[in-house]
Amino acid sequence: MRPHLALSTAVVLGWTAAAIAQNHDAPGFAKPNLVLQQVVEGLPKDDKQSVRVMTASFKPGDKTVHHTHRYPVTVYVLEGAFTLELAGKPPLTVKAGEALVEPPGVSMTGYNRTEGETKVVIFYLSAVDTPFLDPISH
Repeated sequence: MRPHLALSTAVVLGWTAAAIAQNHDAPGFAKPNLVLQQVVEGLPKDDKQSVRVMTASFKPGDKTVHHTHRYPVTVYVLEGAFTLELAGKPPLTVKAGEALVEPPGVSMTGYNRTEGETKVVIFYLSAVDTPFLDPISH
């Protein structure tokens, strides 16, 4: 088994065993809240990977540059709403408490189209020394 799969499997099995072993209504036990589960393609296959967890704040009207990612990117919205425009697809908006996966190799840009600030947490698993994004000039 590859190292990153072994670690992921151990984490999942650990949570599963803990969930089975405990009474979910018992005080003092934390339990995970599944926000998003999605099968993805295009993850790195190297012996080592880089894990990045980033935050970003968007004021009303702020947007990202047009870009692509080399690997899938997961975005979790903490506050406000985040709208993602992927080439060839209708815009997708996720609100606070929701998440989405940005696919690799697709031209995209993200927006805050709300009246207030939007805050997100970004999770990126990539090959070591891979840039977070590749800008696309228009």
